[in-house]
Amino acid sequence: MAIESGDFKTGLTLIVDGDPWVVLDFMHVKPGKGAAILKTKMKNLKTGATQERNFNASTKFDAANIEKKKAQFSYVSDGTYFFMDNETYDTYELSEDQIGFNKYFIIEGSEIMLMFFEGEVLSISLPATVELTVAETSPAIKGAPSTQTKDAVTDTGLSLRVPQFIEQGEKILVFTEDGKYSSRA
Repeated sequence: MAIESGDFKTGLTLIVDGDPWVVLDFMHVKPGKGAAILKTKMKNLKTGATQERNFNASTKFDAANIEKKKAQFSYVSDGTYFFMDNETYDTYELSEDQIGFNKYFIIEGSEIMLMFFEGEVLSISLPATVELTVAETSPAIKGAPSTQTKDAVTDTGLSLRVPQFIEQGEKILVFTEDGKYSSRA
Protein backbone atom coordinates (compact mmCIF):
# COMPACT_ATOMS: atom_id res chain seq x y z
CA MET A 1 0.00 0.00 0.00
CA ALA A 2 1.44 3.36 -1.04
CA ILE A 3 1.60 6.11 1.58
CA GLU A 4 1.74 9.71 0.43
CA SER A 5 3.12 12.67 2.36
CA GLY A 6 -0.42 13.88 3.14
CA ASP A 7 -1.09 10.59 4.97
CA PHE A 8 1.83 11.00 7.39
CA LYS A 9 1.17 10.78 11.12
CA THR A 10 3.30 10.16 14.19
CA GLY A 11 3.79 6.43 14.81
CA LEU A 12 3.37 5.49 11.14
CA THR A 13 5.63 2.60 10.09
CA LEU A 14 6.98 2.57 6.57
CA ILE A 15 9.76 1.10 4.45
CA VAL A 16 12.62 3.41 3.47
CA ASP A 17 15.70 2.01 1.71
CA GLY A 18 14.51 -1.53 2.46
CA ASP A 19 14.34 -1.07 6.25
CA PRO A 20 11.29 -0.50 8.48
CA TRP A 21 11.12 2.99 10.01
CA VAL A 22 8.68 4.62 12.41
CA VAL A 23 7.81 8.33 12.09
CA LEU A 24 8.59 10.16 15.34
CA ASP A 25 7.85 13.66 14.08
CA PHE A 26 7.17 15.36 10.76
CA MET A 27 6.43 18.74 9.23
CA HIS A 28 5.34 19.88 5.78
CA VAL A 29 7.43 22.84 4.60
CA LYS A 30 6.55 25.02 1.62
CA PRO A 31 9.55 27.19 0.78
CA GLY A 32 9.10 30.42 -1.17
CA LYS A 33 10.42 28.77 -4.31
CA GLY A 34 10.35 25.17 -5.38
CA ALA A 35 8.37 22.11 -4.38
CA ALA A 36 7.06 21.36 -0.90
CA ILE A 37 9.32 19.34 1.41
CA LEU A 38 8.42 16.77 4.03
CA LYS A 39 10.83 17.08 6.99
CA THR A 40 10.79 13.98 9.18
CA LYS A 41 12.41 12.58 12.29
CA MET A 42 12.35 8.79 12.01
CA LYS A 43 13.70 5.78 13.88
CA ASN A 44 15.05 2.71 12.12
CA LEU A 45 13.33 -0.26 13.76
CA LYS A 46 16.17 -2.66 12.87
CA THR A 47 19.12 -0.62 14.10
CA GLY A 48 17.44 1.77 16.55
CA ALA A 49 19.13 4.75 14.86
CA THR A 50 17.21 8.02 14.74
CA GLN A 51 17.59 10.30 11.74
CA GLU A 52 16.17 13.52 10.44
CA ARG A 53 15.41 13.13 6.76
CA ASN A 54 13.86 15.37 4.12
CA PHE A 55 11.72 14.03 1.28
CA ASN A 56 10.04 15.58 -1.72
CA ALA A 57 6.34 15.98 -0.85
CA SER A 58 5.41 13.87 -3.88
CA THR A 59 7.44 10.86 -2.66
CA LYS A 60 5.41 7.70 -2.06
CA PHE A 61 6.32 5.12 0.60
CA ASP A 62 5.38 1.50 1.21
CA ALA A 63 3.76 0.66 4.53
CA ALA A 64 5.82 -1.61 6.80
CA ASN A 65 3.73 -4.48 8.08
CA ILE A 66 4.81 -4.65 11.72
CA GLU A 67 3.34 -7.53 13.70
CA LYS A 68 3.04 -7.34 17.47
CA LYS A 69 3.00 -10.38 19.70
CA LYS A 70 2.58 -10.53 23.49
CA ALA A 71 5.51 -12.05 25.34
CA GLN A 72 6.80 -12.33 28.90
CA PHE A 73 10.26 -11.13 29.89
CA SER A 74 12.17 -14.10 31.32
CA TYR A 75 15.71 -12.96 32.13
CA VAL A 76 18.86 -11.20 30.90
CA SER A 77 22.22 -12.92 30.48
CA ASP A 78 25.44 -11.41 29.09
CA GLY A 79 23.59 -8.49 27.50
CA THR A 80 20.98 -10.71 25.84
CA TYR A 81 17.33 -10.34 26.85
CA PHE A 82 15.12 -13.44 26.70
CA PHE A 83 11.36 -13.34 26.13
CA MET A 84 8.83 -16.16 25.96
CA ASP A 85 5.60 -16.33 23.98
CA ASN A 86 2.98 -17.49 26.51
CA GLU A 87 0.88 -19.26 23.87
CA THR A 88 3.51 -21.16 21.86
CA TYR A 89 6.32 -21.14 24.47
CA ASP A 90 8.74 -19.95 21.76
CA THR A 91 11.75 -18.07 23.12
CA TYR A 92 12.97 -14.84 21.52
CA GLU A 93 16.29 -13.09 22.10
CA LEU A 94 17.09 -9.40 21.77
CA SER A 95 20.48 -7.77 22.26
CA GLU A 96 21.02 -4.86 24.62
CA ASP A 97 21.43 -2.62 21.54
CA GLN A 98 17.98 -3.63 20.30
CA ILE A 99 16.43 -3.01 23.73
CA GLY A 100 18.27 0.30 24.27
CA PHE A 101 16.78 2.71 26.83
CA ASN A 102 13.81 0.36 27.29
CA LYS A 103 15.98 -1.86 29.53
CA TYR A 104 15.06 0.38 32.47
CA PHE A 105 11.36 -0.45 32.09
CA ILE A 106 11.47 -4.24 31.86
CA ILE A 107 10.94 -6.23 35.05
CA GLU A 108 11.29 -10.00 35.25
CA GLY A 109 7.91 -11.59 34.56
CA SER A 110 6.41 -8.46 32.98
CA GLU A 111 4.38 -8.70 29.79
CA ILE A 112 5.52 -6.65 26.81
CA MET A 113 4.84 -6.56 23.08
CA LEU A 114 7.49 -7.87 20.67
CA MET A 115 7.60 -6.16 17.28
CA PHE A 116 8.25 -8.33 14.21
CA PHE A 117 9.05 -7.36 10.61
CA GLU A 118 9.09 -10.17 8.02
CA GLY A 119 9.40 -12.77 10.80
CA GLU A 120 12.39 -11.08 12.46
CA VAL A 121 12.15 -9.68 16.00
CA LEU A 122 12.98 -5.98 15.84
CA SER A 123 12.37 -4.55 19.27
CA ILE A 124 9.84 -4.22 22.05
CA SER A 125 6.85 -1.93 22.49
CA LEU A 126 6.06 -0.71 25.99
CA PRO A 127 3.01 0.93 27.54
CA ALA A 128 3.14 4.70 28.13
CA THR A 129 3.92 4.21 31.84
CA VAL A 130 5.32 1.36 33.93
CA GLU A 131 5.37 0.71 37.67
CA LEU A 132 8.86 0.68 39.23
CA THR A 133 10.11 0.52 42.81
CA VAL A 134 12.37 3.24 44.24
CA ALA A 135 15.55 1.47 45.35
CA GLU A 136 17.53 4.52 46.50
CA THR A 137 16.64 8.09 47.41
CA SER A 138 17.52 10.58 50.09
CA PRO A 139 15.05 11.40 52.89
CA ALA A 140 12.69 14.34 52.40
CA ILE A 141 14.03 17.72 53.48
CA LYS A 142 11.82 19.24 56.18
CA GLY A 143 10.31 22.53 55.10
CA ALA A 144 11.23 22.04 51.43
CA PRO A 145 8.67 23.32 48.91
CA SER A 146 6.36 20.60 47.57
CA THR A 147 7.53 21.36 44.03
CA GLN A 148 11.17 20.59 44.85
CA THR A 149 12.53 17.28 43.54
CA LYS A 150 15.35 14.95 44.56
CA ASP A 151 17.41 12.21 42.91
CA ALA A 152 16.23 8.61 42.98
CA VAL A 153 17.25 5.28 41.47
CA THR A 154 14.73 2.55 40.65
CA ASP A 155 15.19 -1.20 41.08
CA THR A 156 15.98 -1.41 37.33
CA GLY A 157 18.83 1.13 37.61
CA LEU A 158 16.98 4.13 36.15
CA SER A 159 18.09 7.46 37.65
CA LEU A 160 15.40 10.13 37.77
CA ARG A 161 14.06 13.07 39.74
CA VAL A 162 11.11 12.48 42.07
CA PRO A 163 9.10 14.75 44.41
CA GLN A 164 10.32 15.19 48.00
CA PHE A 165 7.54 13.01 49.47
CA ILE A 166 8.65 9.84 47.63
CA GLU A 167 10.50 7.42 49.91
CA GLN A 168 12.72 4.39 49.37
CA GLY A 169 10.70 1.22 48.64
CA GLU A 170 7.71 3.12 47.22
CA LYS A 171 6.18 2.14 43.89
CA ILE A 172 5.96 4.91 41.29
CA LEU A 173 4.75 5.24 37.71
CA VAL A 174 7.39 6.31 35.19
CA PHE A 175 6.91 7.49 31.58
CA THR A 176 8.65 5.01 29.24
CA GLU A 177 9.26 7.62 26.54
CA ASP A 178 11.62 9.80 28.58
CA GLY A 179 12.08 8.04 31.95
CA LYS A 180 10.46 10.83 33.99
CA TYR A 181 8.34 10.50 37.10
CA SER A 182 4.59 10.36 36.50
CA SER A 183 2.93 9.66 39.86
CA ARG A 184 2.70 7.30 42.79
CA ALA A 185 1.50 3.83 41.84
